[in-house]
Amino acid sequence: MTTSTRRLLLAGGATLLAAPALRAQSAWPSGPIRIIAPFPPGGSTDALSRLLQQPLSQALGVPVIVENRAGASGSLGTAAVARSAPDGNTWVLVFDTHAVNPALIPNMGFDTERDLTPLLLFGTAPMVLTAHSTRPYKDWAAMAAAARARPDTLTYGTIGNGSLAHLTMALVGRTTGLQLVHVPYRGGGPLAAAALAGEVDLPIATRPAIGVHVDSGTLVALAQTGSTRSPTMPNVPTLAECGVAGIDARAFWGFLGPANMPAAIKQRMEAELRKALEIETVRTRVTNLGIDLEPQGEEAFRAFLSRQIRTWGQVVRENNIRPD
Repeated sequence: MTTSTRRLLLAGGATLLAAPALRAQSAWPSGPIRIIAPFPPGGSTDALSRLLQQPLSQALGVPVIVENRAGASGSLGTAAVARSAPDGNTWVLVFDTHAVNPALIPNMGFDTERDLTPLLLFGTAPMVLTAHSTRPYKDWAAMAAAARARPDTLTYGTIGNGSLAHLTMALVGRTTGLQLVHVPYRGGGPLAAAALAGEVDLPIATRPAIGVHVDSGTLVALAQTGSTRSPTMPNVPTLAECGVAGIDARAFWGFLGPANMPAAIKQRMEAELRKALEIETVRTRVTNLGIDLEPQGEEAFRAFLSRQIRTWGQVVRENNIRPD
């Protein structure tokens, strides 16, 4: 075999190896793309999905359909994506319950880490622990003193049993020894109404859920749950600044597809998502949702999810928390 013949054969082999990736890139997208929002309309995953819908459709040249498939704390819609073909036509936009569900719902029908591709983490948002303005405590120290003086009497309200806010306050209780009473509500709307009415001493949720009542003065912000101060709440101290070390509890929003997707499809979709988030109107509206935008790609998102799953799974087990 001559040298030139060998080179031709090697070149031909390389072309054959590259062909599947090239076909995937050229053929995709071949039809409508579905983004499943695994919660009812009106929530943050639904709002963010619809913000991305038009710019993605324009960039990819196909219809982008947002489908609300709620149930089982987001795991029902996510399961549909985990079972979908890895052809780039079906995606899911998840919230922080995605990392808690494996510990709360043992029979989800899919493995969170094995059966999904964590394509892009959009950003995070700390929760804010508040007190109703009619309560005598206006900062963390005064609230903690009141809780210690009257154990098991101060109440904190969350969007539900097993929610990130619930797990965070359980962790706060174990760390500080504060004995607070959990009052779960069925979602952000009922919690916001209860917070406004003063039904619960210490409402805790993300800023989009109760921030308007903080701005109006009805609620007083005591602490935020991220490791650093959010730009949306620059004057609110972190738990660490209040003397509660080691807690970094942030809601998050991320985009996932089925496992084993072709690299070309993943790269294209990630690039288009990043471009969409750079559109000024989109970026402004996402920020107004209370999300601190900091997009992170597949490997960083995968590592982030693994940490979240381990952290909150341990809290669930140690506190024997059960879903509603």
